[in-house]
Amino acid sequence: MKSFIALASLAILTAPLAACGGNGDDKLAERVEDAADNRADQMEAMADNLEARADQVRETGEHRADAIDAADVNAHAMSDGQKAEIIANQAAAVR
Repeated sequence: MKSFIALASLAILTAPLAACGGNGDDKLAERVEDAADNRADQMEAMADNLEARADQVRETGEHRADAIDAADVNAHAMSDGQKAEIIANQAAAVR
């Protein structure tokens, strides 16, 4: 009976150690997960920034288009080069 109690006690005491592995891998795994979460947060912040910049590009393009339309520019009288220059200037202005 004493040996059964000793064996049962030993099993109870070693069960938690067997569950965690005792190799420190839980902490390493947690650090890897934390690093991945941090990187994902950075990527999401960058994506939010790019989305805001894209919205600004669209808005600027709309304002410039409205200004051209309001000025009643005779686009038929313009050369293809002049039209291309206006478009290129728009692209350069919103970078």
